[in-house]
Amino acid sequence: MYTVKTMNKIAKVGMDRLDKNYFVHDDSAPDPHAIIVRSADMLNYEINPSLLCVARAGAGYNNIPIDRLAAAGVVAFNTPGANANAVKELTLAALILASRDVVGGIKWLDTIADRGPEVAALVESGKSAFAGPEIMGKTLGLLALGAVGAKVAVCAAAMGMTVIGFDPYVSDAVKEELLGVCEIVSDEDEIYRRSDYISLHLPYNKETKHKINASTIAKMKDGVRIINIARGELVNDADIKAALESGKVARYVTDFPNCDLLNSKCVVAMPHLGASTPESEDNCAVMAAAQTAEYILKGNIVNSVNLPNISMERAGKHRAVLIAKKDASIPVQGVAFMEKTRGDYKVALIDFNEAPDIGRLKAIEGVIRARLI
Repeated sequence: MYTVKTMNKIAKVGMDRLDKNYFVHDDSAPDPHAIIVRSADMLNYEINPSLLCVARAGAGYNNIPIDRLAAAGVVAFNTPGANANAVKELTLAALILASRDVVGGIKWLDTIADRGPEVAALVESGKSAFAGPEIMGKTLGLLALGAVGAKVAVCAAAMGMTVIGFDPYVSDAVKEELLGVCEIVSDEDEIYRRSDYISLHLPYNKETKHKINASTIAKMKDGVRIINIARGELVNDADIKAALESGKVARYVTDFPNCDLLNSKCVVAMPHLGASTPESEDNCAVMAAAQTAEYILKGNIVNSVNLPNISMERAGKHRAVLIAKKDASIPVQGVAFMEKTRGDYKVALIDFNEAPDIGRLKAIEGVIRARLI
């Protein structure tokens, strides 16, 4: 039996996908074979010897120590696209909140709620303070056209916006999907120069940290409106606050509040609601559980964020799964063999009709982990 530990509440529909003939769910297990996690901080997690994989039920994985896991031969997954619709819908709401001061207006109504018969007249005389522009006819710039960005592009175009996007890694399938919907530009500065609204859909890593800063803001239109439902660290808080104070940025809508941003001028902060829908939580849990089972029971790796993705149809009674350093030479072929490399690591799947000597496989120079299924 394989023990699965969860470090957040994971939707039951996902956990139910784990075959009880092979898996047991135990959140108190000190030495689990698999961990399924959402937002819990695992950066200082002590990797136990039995751990085979960590599945992040969501797209972002900056709470997961992916490099340490890879070095220990532990696969880390995420669930790209599983919460994309939920994040898309909140981004569309953020477009409206970036334009019209709905939040400010609602807060103001609370201050006149006790004025009785005067309320109607006060509303009519005071509503102009919360007016804002329509989004129709405006230009929306998207930084990244992945699972969320592409969906936002389609919906924003349907709402009458001119949509432009920058993504050096955009797939051919997405290019075809967005043909006639979104102009894909080759220069990131075009997004800053042309956009009335800019929405971020980037992953967070060392290259994208503080993507929005004083330098990039200076390239933008005066009065630009910025939406960040991706990751808080993509934006330099001090620089965005200065731009809001000067009026260079008209409004900043973020799903990642902190003490610096709360109550700041023209900031609309939401409590990390991007993937907080029952549908999204179900989708992420189902995908995380499926990827966990696929790797543990079959050795196939899907949506890894730290090791190569690899899948091979079973061709023998026994399968060896080897995780090794990229320069390792694996001379054993078996009846079927597949090897994939990513960064500093490689993964090999080897099928046998007769059970191999697992000790011999573990002894191959450069092999970090070897197991037999």
